[in-house]
Amino acid sequence: MIITAPSLSISPEKVCFFALKAREFDVKDVVTDPDPGSNASDDAMISVLEDHPDDPTYQELRSFIDALTEDEQVDLVALTWLGRGDGTIDEWNDLREEAARLHNKRTAAYLLGKPMLADHLEEGLSQFGCSCEDYQGSWT
Repeated sequence: MIITAPSLSISPEKVCFFALKAREFDVKDVVTDPDPGSNASDDAMISVLEDHPDDPTYQELRSFIDALTEDEQVDLVALTWLGRGDGTIDEWNDLREEAARLHNKRTAAYLLGKPMLADHLEEGLSQFGCSCEDYQGSWT
């Protein structure tokens, strides 16, 4: 009996690009300067690292997710679960079925609320034999 490895609906390159952007988002901190000056350099550029509601990185990540097909969104959620240890590569189809069952229009908010999202995505992808190091430089 030949067992074939599961496949992804989303390209590893897209996952890695998203993980890179998610890392940028993860380093954001709570707002500590509610009244920044007119010149960012006057404030020691502190607001760049703060998590503002209109954060461009958040908006970019949200747009990225919203532009994905439903199958790609389901894979992104299942990869997150796989990477955080909610299952193994042998249970990929079960993880994916559960992600598909729970899929709704709040995928972006769900994923962007996950701590360590980039780490989980990269770990999940590694279980498919892919590394984001293979894609570095293809979008930077």
